[in-house]
Amino acid sequence: MPHKVPSFDEPMEAAQRSAVHLEMRDQYAVGDEADDFDAWLRTGQRDTDPASEYWAPWVGVISRAVARGVVVRRVRIVSEPVTDYIRYEHAGAVVNVSAGEQVRWLPRRRAVDLLLPGADLWIFDGTQVLFNHFTGTGDWGDPPMELRTEPGIVKHCSDAFEVVWERAIPHGEYEIH
Repeated sequence: MPHKVPSFDEPMEAAQRSAVHLEMRDQYAVGDEADDFDAWLRTGQRDTDPASEYWAPWVGVISRAVARGVVVRRVRIVSEPVTDYIRYEHAGAVVNVSAGEQVRWLPRRRAVDLLLPGADLWIFDGTQVLFNHFTGTGDWGDPPMELRTEPGIVKHCSDAFEVVWERAIPHGEYEIH
């Protein structure tokens, strides 16, 4: 049963051991990234300054978690050839890594035999899943997030994440196609 929708920061700031993120869309269109993405499309240059106004809030949240001993992992399942949006994400992943995240990429063709959740998600400390809901055009849904703590859901999502993680390619080794 869904719980009150928290802000992302609440479960992230409370995490003590792990925070894992599974992303499965090839295109997002969330408002807070629109200007940065448009600038990247025009110039081919991505803001990779962890202290910039764009990145500082995220880097702060992740850095604080890592300092508490939280292992933060992100894996992206992507179609190849990748979309412009995935190129944009790949160009910025250096900041995720510098903040302490471990980032991997899994080509979608290598995930065809996996049973995956129906939405992107975060799992915190193996006890709660925060599903991210998006519209068909890639913007945040209404509501944008759904917190679930039922043991069966958490286990299914955790097991799926671990299989994807094991197959995925570390960021430093993944070449964009």
